[in-house]
Amino acid sequence: MLNKVPEVTLWFWVIKILCTTVGESFADYINETLGVGLVPTAVIFTVAFAVVLTIQMRLRRYVPAIYWLTVVVVSVTGTLYTDILTDKYAVPLWLSTTVFSTLLAAVFGIWYARERTLSIHSIVTTPRESFYWLTVLVTFALGTATGDWTLELTGWGPGKSVLLPLALIVIITALWRYGANSVLSFWLAYILTRPLGANIGDWFVTPTSEKGLGLGTMVTSLIFLAAILATVIYLSLSRADVIEGRGEHTVTGGQRTPAPDSPRRERISLATLGAVAIATCAILAYANSQPHASALDAEDGKAPSCSGSTSSLSPTEAQQQTASAFPAGDVSRFRSISQDTLALVQAGDQSGAASRITDLETAWDDAESRLVAKDCVTWTYLDQEIDAALSAVRASNPDQHSETQALSTLVSTLGGPA
Repeated sequence: MLNKVPEVTLWFWVIKILCTTVGESFADYINETLGVGLVPTAVIFTVAFAVVLTIQMRLRRYVPAIYWLTVVVVSVTGTLYTDILTDKYAVPLWLSTTVFSTLLAAVFGIWYARERTLSIHSIVTTPRESFYWLTVLVTFALGTATGDWTLELTGWGPGKSVLLPLALIVIITALWRYGANSVLSFWLAYILTRPLGANIGDWFVTPTSEKGLGLGTMVTSLIFLAAILATVIYLSLSRADVIEGRGEHTVTGGQRTPAPDSPRRERISLATLGAVAIATCAILAYANSQPHASALDAEDGKAPSCSGSTSSLSPTEAQQQTASAFPAGDVSRFRSISQDTLALVQAGDQSGAASRITDLETAWDDAESRLVAKDCVTWTYLDQEIDAALSAVRASNPDQHSETQALSTLVSTLGGPA
């Protein structure tokens, strides 16, 4: 066969990121907007992946439209597998990252032991192409786990979350030009394009009130699908990414390194990558040590979870933090509604209390994004007290003592009379 994959040019990386972005947004559109559900969506895309991969494997040469359609589908499929582990089976993201990293290392080891090359310039046999697509699938799953774990650790929102994978890709590119191992550089960049593309997609989808572009999953999917289509048409006509001949049996992962082959440069580059990895871990550890809300919770519509613990706050400290950290207007409104609800409970007006506390729930949800940003730990403390009050007032068999206790505690934290 002629080589079944494209040459690694700038176009390769552009369309790879586009595919990752549309894969993320389109999967969210089917899963969430259309309400299909996570597992059914995964089944749909698994079947689609099997179909398009069969077509791709039966070809005797690289065909841009089929190849990149396969990448789009495999990007969605790999992402969904990680999401199922996280959302349905509550597998921690650090564990998913570890498992997929180990699996990727095993695939590389078996691939190299059998073929003696990991070069994408030599995908000229069915076994090599099988290893290639298995590797791509695992890298998408790993990229999803790693990217989501980063968001969980840092709480970074749209826009800001793009910067870390982008900076790492730039560093890897510079080291590749200097003389880093081509295979290592290629696959590291390939993994990182997944969180980069997904974060770009989230930025387009996220409402403007939360510092996104607010385009929604459907519009975002259409924009990037159009960009992919235009790029594929260009590559089909220009053949700018076609590897001529039947491949090279060299251990490379992209275009040949511009710098002369040098074991010394490769060692320096490897040491630099190690230093970058340590620095990245330090950045993530520092971000995780700061009070923050989980960006994944906000993305999934869940109540934010913070890195700090509310157990360290005493009632007096919580009251002081509430007064100092949050806008006085918000605190006053919450306190007034809570006091009204307490008065209705004490007067025996249960229906009135249930109606009034709904106003508190609405006001609290409306203020959530700005309050979390100011002090996530204190926000969580108050959120727990509000949940307790809501549960007490809305209980199927309300107990006036429990209602009074929950509301009095909340009023006290909000600065009212105990």
